[in-house]
Amino acid sequence: MDIGQLFSLQGSLFLMILLGLFLKKKGIIDDNGTRCLTDLCMDVIIPCNTIKSCLVDFDTAEMQACWWILLVSVLMQFVGIILNHFLFNRFNEQQKKVLQYCTIVSNGAFLGNPVAEGIYGNIGLLYSSIFLIPQRMVIWSVGTSYFVSGETTDRKKVIRNVLTHPCLVAVYIGLLIMVTKVQLPEFMTLTIKSIGNCNSAITMMIVGTILADVKFSTIVNKSTLFISLLRLVLLPLVAFGLSTVCGLEHAAAGVCVIMVGMPAGATAAIFAARYHSDAPFATKCVVLSTLLSMITIPIWCYLIG
Repeated sequence: MDIGQLFSLQGSLFLMILLGLFLKKKGIIDDNGTRCLTDLCMDVIIPCNTIKSCLVDFDTAEMQACWWILLVSVLMQFVGIILNHFLFNRFNEQQKKVLQYCTIVSNGAFLGNPVAEGIYGNIGLLYSSIFLIPQRMVIWSVGTSYFVSGETTDRKKVIRNVLTHPCLVAVYIGLLIMVTKVQLPEFMTLTIKSIGNCNSAITMMIVGTILADVKFSTIVNKSTLFISLLRLVLLPLVAFGLSTVCGLEHAAAGVCVIMVGMPAGATAAIFAARYHSDAPFATKCVVLSTLLSMITIPIWCYLIG
């Protein structure tokens, strides 16, 4: 994809975000509507999109690349967890929880998958889905632990929630289809592809509804700029180094860098509100990093070729 096509993709995604913002401002989508769209996306659309990415012919090299991508993703999660032990100690406890969560959890499912698919096609979508597996596990384990520290948690329930999450179940199904090369009935394939193709539009509109709830004059401060710099510049640099050391081929390395370079996960605001942390601050981190990612993502895509 040349730079012109990349900016066209970014422009398209940005317009979808603006549409979501407009619909929320006009009251066509309210808070309940945003929650319903988010649940629909996480439980149906993204899983179908993941399975769709596996309905392609692949070779041994691509399967090997998936294992390397998984390794890089696991290493990046460890990097984030290690940084969280000392990087945010100067912040108050409520903001510290949010910043720790934002460091290890990106908006990869909402923003990363459409970008990876737009640049590298179905193989990019497959790679991005594989890359997100460790993050999905961390969200429901380490991620939630930041917000519920001091509370008693049911480890069995956490493990069950992780392993049975629809997005992970979709990965299991997709990999099974790839390995066995089973041919699904045409009507089933058409249904999966049709639903999966809604991913970009719905996820971008959800991001727009989140942006609509924030006063833009209040989102820029040292803390939000710091987490944005970490998420959008420093962590992708580490991912680029790891991808180079692991010898990943072009598309695999590109997906790793792009997925790490995504803005803070929108679930940061949801978790902060759920566990009585600083939800407004979490929303500002998500909004600013999302807006700045419209600049940094094309730059990273250009640099990695």
